[in-house]
Amino acid sequence: MTRLNLEQIRAFLMVVRIGSIRGAADVMHLTQPAVTSRIKGLEAALGAQLFDREPTGLKLTKRGDLLLGYAEQFEQLAQKVEEDVVDHAGMDGHLRLGVSETIAQSWLTDFIAELHRQYPRVKIEISVDISLHLRENLLGREIDLAILLGPVSEYTVENLELPDFDLQWYCAAGQKGGRVDFTQTPVFTYARHTRPFRELKSELFERFGPDVSIFPSSSLSSCFRLVEHGLGVAALPRVLGQELVATQRIKEFDPGWNPKPLRFSASYMAEPKSHLVESAASIAREVALKSI
Repeated sequence: MTRLNLEQIRAFLMVVRIGSIRGAADVMHLTQPAVTSRIKGLEAALGAQLFDREPTGLKLTKRGDLLLGYAEQFEQLAQKVEEDVVDHAGMDGHLRLGVSETIAQSWLTDFIAELHRQYPRVKIEISVDISLHLRENLLGREIDLAILLGPVSEYTVENLELPDFDLQWYCAAGQKGGRVDFTQTPVFTYARHTRPFRELKSELFERFGPDVSIFPSSSLSSCFRLVEHGLGVAALPRVLGQELVATQRIKEFDPGWNPKPLRFSASYMAEPKSHLVESAASIAREVALKSI
C-alpha cells in the first residue's frame, strides 16, 4: 500500500465539507486537477473508492464514510503539532482577511504589524467591505477570518468577541448653538445594508418622525469630510473622530441620546480547524483591547 500523506487527507476532508472538488480547490488555493490528483492518490493508497459521482454531486461510499472519522483525527493531530511544535516564525501560509471599514480606519495596521511579527512568512490578503458581504464571504469560504459587526449566528462559525465602539454625534466646528433640528439637517451614517444604519434609522424615526433625511455611505472618511464642511451631522465612532475634534475640524454635540455602541467579532469557520486562523483571531482581540 502506498503511504498516506496529510495533504491527501486534507483534500479529502475539504471535498466532503464543501461538496465538490471545484469548491475545495478554491478554498485550498489549488487547481481542480491538483485536488482530483490528491483524491485519486488517496483512493489508490487505500485501494478503495471514496466517492460516488452522482448527478447531484459527490457522495461518500461506505469506505469513504469509514475514513471520515479517522481523517478528522488526523486533522486534529496535525493541528496539535502546529500549535505545540512548529515554530511560528517559520510557518508558511495564506490568510484571507476581511474587515469592516471601522476596523480598517482604527486598529487594522497595528493588527497586521503584529501578525507579520509573529508569522513573517504568512501571506495576508485583505479585503474591506460591509459586514453583510463579509458574512456571506466567510460562510462561502472566500475569506478565512472576518472582523465584522457580529457575532455571526451560525453553528458552523466560531466568534471571538471584540471591544465595542462607542458612537458620538459630530457637527461642523463652526456650527453655532448646541441643538440640531434633525428634521432640517441631513444625517450621514453607515451604508444602507448594515446594522448601524438600520438601528439609527429606526431611532430617528421613533424620535422625529419620517422627515429626517438620512444619507448612507460605505465610506466613513467621506462622512467625516461632509460633516467637516457643514453639510450635515453624523453619529460615528468616537475613536475615529478624536483627532478631527482635537484639530478643531469638527466638534461633538449632545442631542440627549447616542446610538447603541457597535459590537464586533473576529469570526471564522469552526472546521477545518486552523491554528493560523485561530491565532490571528486572538491577536486581533489583543490588539483591539490595547487600542481602547
